[in-house]
Amino acid sequence: MTIEDLALLFTRGIGARGAAALVDHFGSAEEVFAASKSELVSSISLREDIAERIVSGEGLRRAEKEVDYCRKHNIRMLASTDDDYPESLRQISDRPHVLFVQGDVEVLSMQSLSVVGTREATPAGTHACQLIIGSLAERVKELSIVSGLAYGIDSVAHRAALAAGAKTIAVLPSVLPSVTPAAHRNLADEIIHSGGALVSELHSETHQNGSFFISRNRIIAALSPGLLIVESPATGGSLSTADFADGYSRTVMALPGRITDTASFGSNNLIRTGKARLVLTADDIIEELGWQRHARVEQGKEECCEIELSAAEVAVLTALRESTTVEWDRLIISTGLSLGELSMTTMDLELKGLIRSLPGKRYELA
Repeated sequence: MTIEDLALLFTRGIGARGAAALVDHFGSAEEVFAASKSELVSSISLREDIAERIVSGEGLRRAEKEVDYCRKHNIRMLASTDDDYPESLRQISDRPHVLFVQGDVEVLSMQSLSVVGTREATPAGTHACQLIIGSLAERVKELSIVSGLAYGIDSVAHRAALAAGAKTIAVLPSVLPSVTPAAHRNLADEIIHSGGALVSELHSETHQNGSFFISRNRIIAALSPGLLIVESPATGGSLSTADFADGYSRTVMALPGRITDTASFGSNNLIRTGKARLVLTADDIIEELGWQRHARVEQGKEECCEIELSAAEVAVLTALRESTTVEWDRLIISTGLSLGELSMTTMDLELKGLIRSLPGKRYELA
């Protein structure tokens, strides 16, 4: 990381793509500032006025002030040419040339899954998100969960990771060390103290006007090999994140929701159009991403006894032990559970890897 890396951010007219293209062409920010005006103009068809600003060193003084600001607030800066810069992010053409990070920068290069969803999360979506992440943390070594610290599913994902002992990364649309939304300050602190990280591409002189949410979403999409959508309405930021992930050749996945739930209109449509893979369990995600599972005790009576089960879950498992496969209607009769209770219970058991759903609304022991 050099002062010239920061100076690119403070040179008017150079956006994320321009900075990335210049560094890719010249090899480093230092070489960019060492180039002549004619070399800059001919390199990536740069406008002459922007080339003049680079040659004049317009951004260097402001970059020096930024170094002092980051030192004062314990913010680490990573240039895209640094070894610690996440390789997954380095691959995209509109990458931020400099990342501002609070927390452990090493977590940015861990095996990760990005998780986003509606700000108006339903109880079912919240529950499914917690179970999926908890189950993933049991099965995947050194996992980190990436999200945006927003209300709803984002904060659920961060908290579920913390509860499961996994690391988590919050990508913010605000200047560090401030947090958006401010109500999640305590959550942000917990993320840092647990070995996770807060990440932003915005320098301290950025004017906060609420316009950085979409650009933030591209970082969430790019940081991980896969993106999981947990509830999204017909429009919203989750769908823009899915667009970015698709454009970056990341695996887009979604949990299905009931067709009557407006909170799932967007995520269900991603599945319907083939833009997202339908997943129901942590094992589905592991399979989609080609990850290695933790070595686990062979499933049988001993393992089942170590898993905490509710009375409803015991009732379902008991009914399934009586036959090879059991239909939905028969499960309702056998267990005495309501339709809603049975739906939630079978989902929980699938996420725990204890049962499997089959075509025709049938279930069997896994």
